[in-house]
Amino acid sequence: MCGIVGILGKRDAAPLLLDGLKRLEYRGYDSAGIATLVNGSIDRRRAEGKLANLAAVLEGSPLAGTVGIGHTRWATHGVPSENNAHPHISDNVALVHNGIIENFLELKDELGERASAITSETDTEVVAHVINMYLDEGLSPKEAVAKTLPRLEGAFSFVMIFRGHHDLMVGARRGSPLAIGYGEGEMYFGSDALALAPLTRRICYLEDGDWAAVGPDGAEVFNEAGEAVDRPIVETAVSGAIIGKGNFPHFMLKEIYEQPTVIGDTLATVLNPASQTVTLPPLPIDFATVPRITISACGTASYAGYVAKYWLEGLARIPVEVDIASEFRYRGAPLPEGGLAIFVSQSGETADTLEALRFCKREGQHILSIVNVPESTIARESDAVILTKAGPEIGVASTKAFTTQLTVFASIAIAAARARGTIDHKREAELASALSEVPGRAAEVLKHDEHIAEIAQTIAKARDVFYMGRGSSFPIAMEGALKLKEISYIHAEGYAAGEMKHGPIALIEDEVPIIMIAPSDALFEKTASNVQEMISRGGKVIFLSDAKGIARMKKQAVPFACIELPAVDPVVAPILYSIPVQLLAYHTAVIKGTDVDQPRNLAKSVTVE
Repeated sequence: MCGIVGILGKRDAAPLLLDGLKRLEYRGYDSAGIATLVNGSIDRRRAEGKLANLAAVLEGSPLAGTVGIGHTRWATHGVPSENNAHPHISDNVALVHNGIIENFLELKDELGERASAITSETDTEVVAHVINMYLDEGLSPKEAVAKTLPRLEGAFSFVMIFRGHHDLMVGARRGSPLAIGYGEGEMYFGSDALALAPLTRRICYLEDGDWAAVGPDGAEVFNEAGEAVDRPIVETAVSGAIIGKGNFPHFMLKEIYEQPTVIGDTLATVLNPASQTVTLPPLPIDFATVPRITISACGTASYAGYVAKYWLEGLARIPVEVDIASEFRYRGAPLPEGGLAIFVSQSGETADTLEALRFCKREGQHILSIVNVPESTIARESDAVILTKAGPEIGVASTKAFTTQLTVFASIAIAAARARGTIDHKREAELASALSEVPGRAAEVLKHDEHIAEIAQTIAKARDVFYMGRGSSFPIAMEGALKLKEISYIHAEGYAAGEMKHGPIALIEDEVPIIMIAPSDALFEKTASNVQEMISRGGKVIFLSDAKGIARMKKQAVPFACIELPAVDPVVAPILYSIPVQLLAYHTAVIKGTDVDQPRNLAKSVTVE
């Protein structure tokens, strides 16, 4: 998770920017940099590695100026290096960026001869050159930004400064968070309140699609349509800044909304959109020869494993077994020589998962963990680790940790399929492209929040709720049911839709909600047939599909409600379809008046059996 700090002030900016970046170290990074305005010109210092390296650079070559921007970077486009570190400069503008620009190659092509001035491997620098092109055409900085933002595809936040404009700093967000800080004659931007905690407690959290022009005396905020809007300024407690809820009423909702950002951050560690390839960290196994993969986890993480089974077997043709850890460790399963065991845990401290790991280790399996905490016990005891970049997840019901786990598993499946020769480069490129679009598509899904909240009014009245899906949508149905049970205390069950006639249909009667997860894929027609049967028996079907699927469904039978999702490659659909089932559970729980973030009897990390 890249960290951003911006200061338009009266004091030397560089020391304050460096301190702000230190407060964002928890996000992780591999390079850092600062740029300031000095006598109207842009000056910059960058360094690969830890902030101590940047501090050493600044000590040897101090950076003056009271207006500046700072950044800690996780490598996305391009390797970790000083040249790829932010801020990026193009003549009249310097900017820092968190996120992924999906269409940077198209924009780069449009730059023509100007593209020759690009010196890094990043998508970010392309944006700087596009803005500079508009500045050269005579547009003002604010006009250039307003013209550039609608052209960008993906999830992002930016902060920019401009040559000769000591009274202006511009920030923008779509998917990735960004906050404005209000000081005494000074103004700030930050990825979150923690970065600004020593400077101010007065924070304005930009909403999705907003951009803002900041001057010494305040900020002008504009929405995605370019209309001036007012956003509330709130007081934030410095001590709680690292886990503050911002403008959100609950941590869970905040974390649901962070998913475009954290999925992008996770993809940044394994995906190269420019070459359309997946590159995993060094692993202790050759996927071309692995005889079997065993996946073990608990709760929500286990459902990520079940989705992964569909991906790994379907794409890479590797036999996969998935077990909940509390059962696997006692089953005494025979494990093949040279097998790979994958363990999934948000905290990396889940007791049953850890013991299952130790069992597999004793049985001679190669151990790979997918965790969110690099210093955790599971990570330390593994042969290899792939980190999810979800950041702190405070809500007990997992949301962003789950979708980042899915993101990692999808990347593993693609890499394994390539290693085994079960997909060619063209298909790998298609899948890599589909993955790179997920953060942007996730941001689109969040725009249905109000509609989903209305549907939740019906679910909140129910005694029983059923979730159904086929193929890789089946585990998402189970995850949706778990979410509803966890936080609303309504009885819910997730079923494979094909099993409906083998028992569950007896429970379908008037007013029973059925959430059907049905992307347009090879199994759609069979799912639509199930929907017809449920509607004919009085069930209230809430139908999740893309526009094509909804249109096809309505020709056969009309569901009670529909939630339209973006059309995507069926392989990545489970990641996106996780988001509306999270929102359904969240809004139902709010209506029921339960403790959303700390539901009864549950803990964030289960460290005992």
